[in-house]
Amino acid sequence: MSDYKKTLHLPKTSFPMKANLKQREPEMLKRWEEANAYEAMVQASGAEGEYVLHDGPPYANGHIHLGTALNKVLKDIIVKSRNMMGYASQYVPGWDCHGLPIEHKVALELKEKGKVLPPLAVRKRCRDYASKFLDIQRKEFKRLGVMGVWDNPYQTMNPSYEAATAGELAKFMGQGSVARNKKPIHWCLSCQTALAEAEVEYAPHKSPSIYVAFPMDTDSENSEKFNALFPGADIEKTSAVIWTTTPWTIPDNMAVAAHPEFEYVLVSADGANYIVAKELVEDLAGTFGWEDWSIQAETVGEKLEGLVARHPFFDRPSPIVLGLHVTLEAGTGLVHTAPGHGREDYDTGLAYGLEILSPMDDCGRFLESVEHFAGLNVWEANPKVIELLESKGRLLAQSRVEHSYPHCWRCKEPVIFRATTQWFITMETNDLRKKALNAIDNDVRWIPSWGRERIHNMIANRPDWCISRQRTWGVPIVALLCEACDEAFFDQAWVEAVVSHFETHERGCDYWFEAEIEELLKLPGAPKACPHCGASKWKKETDILDVWFDSGTSFAAVLEKRPECRYPADLYLEGSDQHRGWFHSSLLASVGNRGQAPYKAVLTHGYVVDGEGKKQSKSVGNVVAPQEIIDQYGAEILRMWVASVDYTEDVRISEEIMSRLVDAYRRIRNTTRYLLGNLQDFTPEDAVADADLLPLDRYALELAARSRRRNRAGYENYEFHRVFHNIHNACVTDLSAFYLDCVKDRLYASRADSKERRSAQTVLWKTLLWLLADMAPILSFTAEEAFGHLPDALRPDISTVFALQAPELPEPLDGPELEAFETLAAVRAEVTKAIEPHRRSGHIGHSLSAVVTLYASDELRLTLESTGADLTEVFIVSGAKLAPLADAPADATEAEDVEGLKIAVEQASGEKCERCWKTAPDVAKREAVGDEVPEGSMCSRCATAVGTK
Repeated sequence: MSDYKKTLHLPKTSFPMKANLKQREPEMLKRWEEANAYEAMVQASGAEGEYVLHDGPPYANGHIHLGTALNKVLKDIIVKSRNMMGYASQYVPGWDCHGLPIEHKVALELKEKGKVLPPLAVRKRCRDYASKFLDIQRKEFKRLGVMGVWDNPYQTMNPSYEAATAGELAKFMGQGSVARNKKPIHWCLSCQTALAEAEVEYAPHKSPSIYVAFPMDTDSENSEKFNALFPGADIEKTSAVIWTTTPWTIPDNMAVAAHPEFEYVLVSADGANYIVAKELVEDLAGTFGWEDWSIQAETVGEKLEGLVARHPFFDRPSPIVLGLHVTLEAGTGLVHTAPGHGREDYDTGLAYGLEILSPMDDCGRFLESVEHFAGLNVWEANPKVIELLESKGRLLAQSRVEHSYPHCWRCKEPVIFRATTQWFITMETNDLRKKALNAIDNDVRWIPSWGRERIHNMIANRPDWCISRQRTWGVPIVALLCEACDEAFFDQAWVEAVVSHFETHERGCDYWFEAEIEELLKLPGAPKACPHCGASKWKKETDILDVWFDSGTSFAAVLEKRPECRYPADLYLEGSDQHRGWFHSSLLASVGNRGQAPYKAVLTHGYVVDGEGKKQSKSVGNVVAPQEIIDQYGAEILRMWVASVDYTEDVRISEEIMSRLVDAYRRIRNTTRYLLGNLQDFTPEDAVADADLLPLDRYALELAARSRRRNRAGYENYEFHRVFHNIHNACVTDLSAFYLDCVKDRLYASRADSKERRSAQTVLWKTLLWLLADMAPILSFTAEEAFGHLPDALRPDISTVFALQAPELPEPLDGPELEAFETLAAVRAEVTKAIEPHRRSGHIGHSLSAVVTLYASDELRLTLESTGADLTEVFIVSGAKLAPLADAPADATEAEDVEGLKIAVEQASGEKCERCWKTAPDVAKREAVGDEVPEGSMCSRCATAVGTK
């Protein structure tokens, strides 16, 4: 047999089969930088307008993890896809450089060295620490293939940013929305600072559970009211019963709360009387071990108001008050009320004029003024309180319960509610809550849609925003405190005069920490004397702003000031925890000072979990670092993982998942390589007009265009998993398993410049460009590499694939024509199944040794004929005929999924062409042509193709 391999147009490309991603990706990153690929991408876009994705700043603290990698790759996919769809979109990365995480790390370093430094020195250490990890994280993000303005990111510690943040505070102050007062807030004893709602995590915690009897006050006025409610009962033997899991708050009790609508009873048991909720009395009898008990009287909660109990061990009253927060879910129906240690307790205290008592220091230690417990912290006080109650005969029952309890997000230690003097942005002043809820419901698109309800409920039920922190590293709250009366001065004009110095100072708001009080009092708008007491001695406020106020004002510091951005942004994208974090604070700050949301849409992603859906944890040993994946597979596979999952839910990762992705990547790469290989001798001038394409090629072009349309829709709707799976399916199913399989003979064996070959090449060319454009936002490294291996004649005069303007899409095939080709594809599958038994039996070898006859119904036969396609090419056989269904022989194979079709398979007659391997009656001995074409048996088509007789 003669060797005609050299006469075939086999695929030829310099694009390597092996990706070798770990080695090639760093080279590609260098190439992008040298070619300024990011700038080229942005400059090539803009025909459709602009699109702004605003980056939520990660902490400049530690190395990146898979969650931050997921986040940054998602943003990169969006920015690249929007640019490639014609929307100029810049990515300005940012970092949150202030706050406790960084100050905590610096404090640990100083503690190890036994150093205590003044505030300015601590701030310098924090700034240096943040700068160090900003550089580390920047390199790690760039290694993922994320493009952006990396040489000029926004940083919350930049002077211009700090000035913008403090300026937004001044605006709130000017509106009367800022208040300084004593309220209970979450307080971390370990970090010694107030915590925002977003800085509190709930976790299981074991607490003591106690039931305490508060004896009734026996003075004459109280006795008279008591006797009116419970005639004949002995007040001296009567107690109101409360339940609590925080015994340490009992010393600060100021009242007992009842619900005005609940029914309460006076129960007699063991020689004493107890007031409890009627609905809970049977359960309580079991808890207290009452064997012989009876209800002496009943009343409703509102009638209990005004009765007075006594503190169980301090000599002071504890009046019964009313509160709608009282429930019957647990306890006694009466609630121990300590206004200094609970939100509802505080509100109740305000309503009834109760003292807001919280006599403890920042470490949670009781002050010397607290009898029995001075010097003890709250956890140490718990057993001591229980002992004292027991000794006084006031402890009815005790146990331990495990329940969900607030913990500090940073140190993971349990926190307490503690009343301290803090700064707040009030939610009701200027209708901030109402306006924010309106923006949530009417102005913002939430992706996924459940995000709307989540943040709506958080805003609807949140307390006033505590914006002060007792730390050093952050933007100061610009205010003066009167040394005589402790009232605060924060007139907007004076605050803005101070803030103007932040912008020009080398270290921004260090100005506040450096400036002497005399200098501050010379600024425009400074007070002459305290408006409240007339004194003239002032001191600077030392609290800093909540870090969520820092990041929440990024719209003012970045969107409104950076030329790459605009306000409001089209999209904010972060993890689902940011409904109570950045999305939340940004909304309040923007609505409060601009009257609108800072974003048009908000997209959230889930957490990264292991293959079993478990949270990644160092103690469990299931944490995977991005660098590990890069070292093993390459960043491209990590990007592919991000795009392959439905990120709106928690995202799984495992060796098995990554292995499947590697296989999928190989298929996409091989298909790309095959397309490149079959275009080595093709130029745009060789292209066949859409209308003149061969029928099968028209259908293939429609398949590719349909894939392109789906991918664009996927990118527009942020459904990147649909894009990825569509690209994969297009490569594996539409191309490799169908079209490329069908036209392989035409590409290899037809004359190089024949219309048949050029028609197929035209489709491959357009398909490849569409594929590269769709791949680029996700498989950025591979798309750029493949683009670089385009034949010179086909490569556009651009420096990067991200500037690629892919060919216009053709008009879709009309319905009947498309349906006819889809029917043909289904018939092809039936033919393949019908041939297979003949191959297994050895009756025929390759499908090219077969001739098939399709016995089809009249309707099906007309449909197949209407396509105009070469059936031998579609079925990859040496002959194909259509015949009436009624003529089908008994041994014909009946189609499984196509109605009205039977298929007969026979051995093709004639000889096998040594060049194309088809069996045909016109195969004959052909003459040699020089050294390239040896003498041998060829069909007429092949003889013409090589120029022999």
